[in-house]
Amino acid sequence: MSRWIPQGLTLFLAVLTLAGCAAVGPDYEPPEVPVPDAWQNAALEGFSEGDATLQTWWHTLGDPTLDSLVQRAEGSNLTLREAANRVQEARGLLGFARGQQMPEVGLGGAAQRFKGSDNSQLGQIAPNGFQTTNSFDLGLGASWEIDVFGRVRRTVESAGATYEASIEDYRDVLVSLLAEVARSYIDLRTNQARLHYAEKNVRSQQASLVLAQDMFSDGATSALDVAQAKSNLNTSEASIPRLQIAINLALNRLAVLLGQTPGSLHSELVNPQPIPTPPRNVAAGIPAEILRQRPDVRQAERLLAAQTARIGIATAELYPQFSLSGFFGFQATGIGSLFDSSSQAWGISLPVRWRLFEGGRIRSAIDVEDARTAQQLARYELSVLVAYEEVENALVAYALEQYSARSLRQAAQASGTAVDLVELQYRSGLTDFQNLLDMQRFLFRQEDELAASEGQVIQNLISLYSALGGGWEVDASP
Repeated sequence: MSRWIPQGLTLFLAVLTLAGCAAVGPDYEPPEVPVPDAWQNAALEGFSEGDATLQTWWHTLGDPTLDSLVQRAEGSNLTLREAANRVQEARGLLGFARGQQMPEVGLGGAAQRFKGSDNSQLGQIAPNGFQTTNSFDLGLGASWEIDVFGRVRRTVESAGATYEASIEDYRDVLVSLLAEVARSYIDLRTNQARLHYAEKNVRSQQASLVLAQDMFSDGATSALDVAQAKSNLNTSEASIPRLQIAINLALNRLAVLLGQTPGSLHSELVNPQPIPTPPRNVAAGIPAEILRQRPDVRQAERLLAAQTARIGIATAELYPQFSLSGFFGFQATGIGSLFDSSSQAWGISLPVRWRLFEGGRIRSAIDVEDARTAQQLARYELSVLVAYEEVENALVAYALEQYSARSLRQAAQASGTAVDLVELQYRSGLTDFQNLLDMQRFLFRQEDELAASEGQVIQNLISLYSALGGGWEVDASP
């Protein structure tokens, strides 16, 4: 036995040396993508140079209620919880893959009592019959795949990149969640503002109806003015239920985003509050930061790394697989002598498995992984382009909507003055009732559009922060 141990050790060291060889398959390198030097529309009004405040961008709106909703959504949203569990799943798969790098060791044992049949063919060798015998076995068995060509290493590499991609997926869900909470909140405040203007307009038209009825009673006008006033009032009143429906939808949506039952936020948020005011300046950063800030882009890059490693896993099947196995234990016919030195038993082996002919299946499997890698590369490059597109669109939309809101604000102020003047002229008999109705409708439409535009300004700002990858920190992982 002493002669075989050095030889076995030599063979073992030789195989370990082979295991240190480079893994087959391509080594992953992050792809280089063209990055513009600056945003095409960065010079638009409302933007400044410098780092974008992304981690807590909602604070720039200065609304404590929104701050509270965002904080609560981070702690209780069910979609985010699902994403966190996907990270746990990927972490478990990574641990499983790493476990393949270690040997498998097991403890086994058996106790048997056996007597052969005296009437069997073997009974001829025992004329006096078989005796009952005992057998006791106890020992350790171990096996280890020696990763000569890197199949296990590539498996761990792929699982590690997949785990990192799951973290980026969690961060991407977080970005989307915070944006959706903010959008739903702005929807709520916008429709509350629109409802305020609608109710104000109804009150104004109710006063106009009373005025038309009084003048008709005095014989100063015809019944046509009264009928037109009623029609105009009823049309305006019909808009109120639609706005109340929109408010109810926003409240229920916010409740679900916070992991609560619909209706649970009505008492807290039903009282109208102003639409948040946008910050004076917004820093959009530089295009190159998108690759670092956007979780979906980072996720696509990690998935590409994981898929590239799978080419090596498939390629390793072309080469032989080496394993090292052995056992050490005790075997005896009596329990009392089981642990004697003479009862020791051991063995060591080096199994080799080589798939020499598979009908082209191995090569085809490699081609499949190559094609999937090319697909993932295209998906990554597309995610970068889409990210730039979303930022450019959000920059333009945010800047130009502010022009629209400013113009509508001035128009609504002028229309309010015009309504007062036309009403005064109607009372004096200098104009007909139709002019008053037209100006009231015009004012109502402009105030409604103004509220919608002011809300859209904030919605576009939210889209910009979301497109820049805002709402998460580097260590924002479950």
